[in-house]
Amino acid sequence: MTTAPTRAARTRAVALPAAALAAALVLTACGARTSATGEAAAGTAASSCVDTSGDTVKIGFLNSLSGTMAISEQTVRDALDLAAEEINADGGVLGKQLEVVGEDGASEPTVFAEKAEKLISSDCVAAVFGGWTSSSRKAMLPVFEQRDALLFYPVQYEGLEASPNIFYTGATTNQQIIPGMDYLAEQGKTKVFLVGSDYVFPQTANKIINAYAEANGIEIVGEEYAPLGHTDFATIVNKLKASGADAVFNTLNGDSNVAFFKEYKNVGLTAQDVPVVSVSIAEEEVGGIGVENVVGQLTAWNYYQTVESPENEAFVAAFKERYGEDRPTSDPMEAAYTSLHLWKGMVEKAGSFDVAAIQEAAGGVTFDAPEGTVTVNGENHHIAKTAYIGEIAEDGLIYPVWESDGPIEPDPFLEGYDWAEGLS
Repeated sequence: MTTAPTRAARTRAVALPAAALAAALVLTACGARTSATGEAAAGTAASSCVDTSGDTVKIGFLNSLSGTMAISEQTVRDALDLAAEEINADGGVLGKQLEVVGEDGASEPTVFAEKAEKLISSDCVAAVFGGWTSSSRKAMLPVFEQRDALLFYPVQYEGLEASPNIFYTGATTNQQIIPGMDYLAEQGKTKVFLVGSDYVFPQTANKIINAYAEANGIEIVGEEYAPLGHTDFATIVNKLKASGADAVFNTLNGDSNVAFFKEYKNVGLTAQDVPVVSVSIAEEEVGGIGVENVVGQLTAWNYYQTVESPENEAFVAAFKERYGEDRPTSDPMEAAYTSLHLWKGMVEKAGSFDVAAIQEAAGGVTFDAPEGTVTVNGENHHIAKTAYIGEIAEDGLIYPVWESDGPIEPDPFLEGYDWAEGLS
């Protein structure tokens, strides 16, 4: 696969939702920001209350530990906890131990916004790590911009966004969606059915897929959405079966995948005849869906437990030692684990926990991650990543069947693709 060139970054102002604005007006800062050496960071983000005068620094973990997304997001929290423990065991960040403040986003975007406000303004964390759905990220974005704080978002998403206050350590579309479509095209698939959850990521991803398909001679034979948490897929799957599709692109999220794949199998559709490429099913979810319902199906990610590298071998061993031999590792978990190490690298390069200093230092920061070496793009705050297409095997793991020619530079606004003109 040809990698896309780096494109200029864009930053978009996002209106502050009424609820977040109200919270921002009610909550007050709880002290002056201080630098890594304990000196006041006068003149920058006066509302910050991050305290670095002692031996510890607070960071926030914000993930859904309840609700429909808990099946996926608990795994991200586990990986973040592991990374924090490793960093503390190695001496911390700028000599300070990480003190984690954990919150439950409860699978509700409004709760994510409220908890983000709390972490920044009341708990005084230096950075927040978390979120999964694009709805949760969109809800949190204005809070972080308003507070001039940092969010590290670990999950693949629909792109068409860049904020100086967010570092995106999951894939953007040219690192996952487009490689997934490239693979189907290489396999000779010409009739693709789109199924997704009814919210930001699937709708935007499918807009991009429709543009790709029109430019590459692929017919989109159906496009259906289901509410998050939806569990009755009889109607959608029957439409899919009747459409004549020779492949499916799946952007369902959370435990809806369990019901979808069970119904897919019930009506006699198979991975051999009509393969499904999924972008939100990783190793952890395979067990919940039931491997017998998804064996042979495809996924598009930037990491699998089966990636062969010394760094991944160490990551998998550490995770299993911490959480048990039966716990697999997955792309969002790895991206979350990597995000904390990248933040550490940015802070140490900046020599400070100050947001502006970290933003200035971010470009070019690298980490030898389990997925391979990743590098932060200082212009758009995404990272260069290798793309993998994987096949789900009977042992519940996902094995690469295709990979890109090295890390793909992030192109969140798809400016390297003529067919994407007008999408952003």
